[in-house]
Amino acid sequence: MDDVDSLVAINYDGQNNSIAIITLNRQKTLNTLNEAMLIQLKGALTTLDKDRNVRVAIIVAEGRSWCAGADLKWMGSFGEEASKLINYGQEVFTLIEKAHFPVIAAINGYALGGGMELALACDIRIASEKALFGQPETTVGLNPGWGATYRLPKTVGLGIAKELILTGRKFPVDEALKIGLISAIYPHEQLRDKAIELAEQIASNAPIAVQEAKRAINKGLNVSLEEGHKAEVEGSKICFETEDIREGIAAIFEKRKPEFKGK
Repeated sequence: MDDVDSLVAINYDGQNNSIAIITLNRQKTLNTLNEAMLIQLKGALTTLDKDRNVRVAIIVAEGRSWCAGADLKWMGSFGEEASKLINYGQEVFTLIEKAHFPVIAAINGYALGGGMELALACDIRIASEKALFGQPETTVGLNPGWGATYRLPKTVGLGIAKELILTGRKFPVDEALKIGLISAIYPHEQLRDKAIELAEQIASNAPIAVQEAKRAINKGLNVSLEEGHKAEVEGSKICFETEDIREGIAAIFEKRKPEFKGK
């Protein structure tokens, strides 16, 4: 039986705890997702989204797997109630997209099925040389239900997404980089530090500007050019009303590093 108190943990890094590190820890099952883990992940994301000190979050994992998908033993117990399970997972992953901060997936091992869908919900994905990817649902009689059919085509293109989903094949980290699923590969032992470096770079920028940029990018994927431009205007208007933009411009002329306060 799982120690449900330790499936998902939150730690902090960076100045003023601006970087939140979410750790998946269900190693005995390769960090597969069951009900308790999804509930805790939702709780972690909800808690962090209320914390305005948090500027970036990183999802990491203990053991040799990042997330090997949904726990099939748990999922196999569902019949007609499967839709509830699917809806709940979608709800949890959508919290990542809607969070006020960017989320980085630091993928150290398997990212399969629901695990790859979890990664797709993140804003940025980096991986170690030991990472392995795949949407193998069709090989066990399922179709992806936690966002792959929606997010994967937008990430790697329609043709590649269909090939990966319909074959269900697993593919290595170098292919993931080639198709644009991830943005960088690092030596396994350096992955966590590189993720923190990336998070620190983002956290050093004006948090409201980062938040509005993320919102505009996400909205722009699903609307017309005109609506995308409108989202940029709305975000820019918000940024022009902040103290941070005045600080950023002053820092340029004073040749110093800006100190953004998210105001």
